[in-house]
Amino acid sequence: MNVLARFRCIEIKHLVTSSPTDQMAAIVFIPVYNDGKGNESWSKYTPSGKLEMNVTNPSAIAAFELGKTYQLEFTPVE
Repeated sequence: MNVLARFRCIEIKHLVTSSPTDQMAAIVFIPVYNDGKGNESWSKYTPSGKLEMNVTNPSAIAAFELGKTYQLEFTPVE
């Protein structure tokens, strides 16, 4: 079974790396509940949570925006 979930970006923290040319950011998301846009089936029984990831790809870091909602699909890998 696949699960579609929506998360809102609440923090983008740029981190110091050992190399001045490398980039790294900690990006934090929280679940979006009952947004009226089809997210209810997943979020109805999900009272809290947090997704945090450290990203080192500059293009991926730039792709995220504070306050914006993103859809994430959880699909089993076989």
